[in-house]
Amino acid sequence: MQAARSPVRREVLPYLAIILGVTAVSFAAIFIRYAQREAPSLVIAAWRLTLASLILAPTALTRYRQEIRRLTRRELGWAILSGLFLAGHFASWITSLAYTSVASSVVLVTTYPLFVGLISTFLLGDPATGAMWVSILMVTAGGAMIGMGDFGGGRNQLLGDLLAVIGAVTAAGYFLIGRRLRANLHLVTYISVVYGAAAIFLIAFALIGGYPLFGYSPVAYFWFLMLALVPQLLGHSSFNFALRYLSATYVTITVVGEPVGSTVLAYFLLGEVPGLWHFVGGALILTGIVLASREERRIQAERERSD
Repeated sequence: MQAARSPVRREVLPYLAIILGVTAVSFAAIFIRYAQREAPSLVIAAWRLTLASLILAPTALTRYRQEIRRLTRRELGWAILSGLFLAGHFASWITSLAYTSVASSVVLVTTYPLFVGLISTFLLGDPATGAMWVSILMVTAGGAMIGMGDFGGGRNQLLGDLLAVIGAVTAAGYFLIGRRLRANLHLVTYISVVYGAAAIFLIAFALIGGYPLFGYSPVAYFWFLMLALVPQLLGHSSFNFALRYLSATYVTITVVGEPVGSTVLAYFLLGEVPGLWHFVGGALILTGIVLASREERRIQAERERSD
C-alpha cells in the first residue's frame, strides 16, 4: 500500500497544497486590514509568527523533538537564516508602505519569482526553462497591473521602493532555502524552527521600532490568531510542503496568485470593487500559473523517466 500511495503523494498532493496555500494566504490582506484598525503592521506580523510558533510548539517538542535535536549546525543555521529572511520580508515590505505608494510596493515585492529564477540560474546551477521564464514575466506583469493606479505617492518613495525590493529578495531567499532543506527535513521540523526564528526577529524589530506588543483589544488579538492559523500555518506551511516536491521557481510563481485571491475576497468581504487593471492583471497571473504548472509537470515527468 505504501508503494501505491507514493506516486499519488508525489504527483498530486504538492499541487493540491499549492491550491490550498494560495487560497489561505489570500485571506492575509483581509485579516491584516481588520487588525490594522488597532495595531501597527509590524506588531501584526510579530504576533502572526509568534502565535503560529506557539501553536506548533507542543507537536514539535513532543513528536519531532528528536529530529529537531539531530539537526546539524549547518541545517539549523540555514533554517534560522530562512526565518530571518521571512521576518525580513514581512518587516521590509510592511515598512515600505509607510514611505511609498501601495502600488509601487505591490509591484516591487511581487518580483520575487524573478529573483528566484535569477539566483537559481546563475548561483545554484538550476536554470529555469524558457517556458518558466515566460511564466515569471507574465505573473510579474500581472502583479504590476494589479498594483497600478497610484505610482509616485508616498513621502519618501525611493526608500519605500528600496524596502519593497528588499522584501522581494528576502522572500526569494526564504523559498530557496526551503527548497533545499525540505528535501531532508520533515515539514514540522522545518517550519517550527523557521517560524520560531522569524517570530523572535519580528519581536525584536517591533521593540526596536518602539511598538508595544500588548494593550490591544480582544478583537485585535483574534485577528492576530486568524493570521497565524490561516495564512501562516495553513498557507505558508502548504507552500513549504510543496517545496519538497516542486521547484522553488514554480512555487514562487504560484504564490503571486495571492493578489488575485485577495481581490476576490475583498469584493465579497469588504465591498471593494476591482477595476479593469485588476481583471487584466489577474488574467495574466492565472495564465502564467497555468503555463508554469504544465511546464513543472513536464520537468517532473522527465526527471522520473531519467531515474
